[in-house]
Amino acid sequence: MHALSLSARAAACAGATVLALATLDFGHGGTYRGPGDTVPPGGGANPGGSGPGPATPGSSGPTGPGGPMTGPNGPGTPGSGPSGPGSGPSTNSDEDLTGWTFWWEFNKEPYLLLKEAIGKGPPSTGSPDWFFGQGDKANGQRIARAVTDDQRRAIQEALLAALATEEHNDIATGCLIALAKLGEVKEESGRSQLEEAFLPHLKSPTQEIAETAALALGILGNPSAHAPLAHLLQDDAQGRELVGEAEVPMRTRAFATYALALLGSRTADEGVKRAIVQELVTALDSKASAMRDVAVACVISLGLVPVEPSGAPSAAKGANGADLAPAGSRAGQIAYLLGYLQDKQHHEIVRAHAPVALARLLADLPPEIRAAQRDTVVEALLARLDERARESSYVRQSAILALGQLGDADRDPLDARIRTALIAEIKGGRDQQAPCFALIALAQVGGRPGTGEAPETDEVSRQLLATLEKSSGVLRPWAGLAIGVRGRALANLELMPPETTASALREQLAKERNPAHLGAYAIGAGIEGDREARALLRERLEKESDDTARGYVALALGLLHDRASAQSIHEVIEDSKYRPELLKQAAIALGLLGDQETVPLLIDMLQKADALSTQAALASALGIIGDARSVEPLLALLKSTEASAAARGFAAVALGIVADKEKLPWNSTLSVDLNYRATTSTLNDPLGTGVLNIL
Repeated sequence: MHALSLSARAAACAGATVLALATLDFGHGGTYRGPGDTVPPGGGANPGGSGPGPATPGSSGPTGPGGPMTGPNGPGTPGSGPSGPGSGPSTNSDEDLTGWTFWWEFNKEPYLLLKEAIGKGPPSTGSPDWFFGQGDKANGQRIARAVTDDQRRAIQEALLAALATEEHNDIATGCLIALAKLGEVKEESGRSQLEEAFLPHLKSPTQEIAETAALALGILGNPSAHAPLAHLLQDDAQGRELVGEAEVPMRTRAFATYALALLGSRTADEGVKRAIVQELVTALDSKASAMRDVAVACVISLGLVPVEPSGAPSAAKGANGADLAPAGSRAGQIAYLLGYLQDKQHHEIVRAHAPVALARLLADLPPEIRAAQRDTVVEALLARLDERARESSYVRQSAILALGQLGDADRDPLDARIRTALIAEIKGGRDQQAPCFALIALAQVGGRPGTGEAPETDEVSRQLLATLEKSSGVLRPWAGLAIGVRGRALANLELMPPETTASALREQLAKERNPAHLGAYAIGAGIEGDREARALLRERLEKESDDTARGYVALALGLLHDRASAQSIHEVIEDSKYRPELLKQAAIALGLLGDQETVPLLIDMLQKADALSTQAALASALGIIGDARSVEPLLALLKSTEASAAARGFAAVALGIVADKEKLPWNSTLSVDLNYRATTSTLNDPLGTGVLNIL
């Protein structure tokens, strides 16, 4: 049985609700992003390592995402979480399952851009009347203290020392992930000190440590890690030698697969990319595909390792002579995934990740190559939404998400069909999650003017407004969030978001009494960059009593760079010693504001905190803000002989975030635009043991 992660124990200590756990940051080197409800019935592999057999052709999906329904807000059948050792809580309500906070927590990083915001000040795109103007940069408040080279060396030495001497899960896994984030400069001989430190932990008798060591090799990103990771995935003689067992455990194989995806997404070595793609395809075509966790990891990973559009010739050719071997060209990758998507002999949970993988492979293609490939993929995705296809709920949800990445707002006939299909899902989806995802997808489509005949944006505005003002239940907050998503996309192109949707969102923000809805409207206004909403948000921060709503309101004020709210947010932090979720959101808000007093305040609170959940939130906030002043106290906590192993594990996690070599958290590569409902235990787990649960 998998050792309980810090997330599970901290949750128990805090007595937190399932929904509140959606944003708490904890150990296994990580963060708990979603409740156990996001794991569908039977979604994870059995303890023995293999999941149920493939679905039969035409079989319908389980009702975990909300069940059959007559309309977007109609009653659904609550799903039930998996049972048995290590499983999460069962589903209690459909609204929890379809809550907007889950999408936000999986997709927030590109909107926050926290490290960039702290280091460079607020963005300046868009109209100064609406968006962040140059005046916001002139406050002299946004000078962060960067981590120095000497501090980085001290962090690495402390983490390596702890990794070499400590056997506690929390400390070992925290150090492994932190060291991988830190990165390294290889010696002239090519020797990697960190790889040498990670590899022995693959033989750890504790599964959590072994699988984290595999993942750390991918986060580190050295091309030399390709060989051991490939052996782990293949479960060959070398892989078994690496783990010191008769076979490579299923979880280690899945984690190694995600590590290969991270490595392949970053490397410039085309040979390594092609080798990884071939290894992923070989695993999918072998008995490994019976292990659902491994198969899901392979499909997701195929979308993250794009080979060049053209490559060396192979025996597999398309009608136009194009190379269709998956590792031979991008066209080959796309053709393979299309075939996998359309073959219902494969399990629905695995197939459900093909649409987003396809969209990712199309993202960076040159326009002259992308056009024909996109049309083929879009037609296949639209076919998944046809009632006659009798497609599973999970695959349909993923097709909706992928269409959001592929469509735009011009009058091209295929784009018009995408918008029509998404609007139809909003108005009458066959499960509760589909209309929610369709609102986000429609907003993303509406945020791209396109290159064809004049853009058609009125229909997008009309649908978002109608849902915001006239729907009831779960869809209204999603519409508010979607307005923000669309506004941000337009602002990034230096285009003005429609005043009609922005003013409607402000109106809802002013009058909303449901705390769950209020948070969505606040985040929508924040990511859209609506400066006119600042005064409303300050007022709601002062009057709102619900911790979750106040946290999101504070975060929205941070996104809007509202310096006038800094003192109020400071007071929220000072009063939040026993409310870790509110504390963390408020700390991030102050970090976005570039407030110079945030780090000393958090350090003082951390030194006095005794509750596990409070230590977790404080350490996480210190790491996320990334100020060099947090390094010394975090190092002291890591080295302390009096602090608990959990607290020291939190310190390792925070140090990894402070000194992260990347602008965005490593697993945002996996989580953004993902259908987190079609999950497995190694992807997103109620106990916080999946790759998406790790910071």
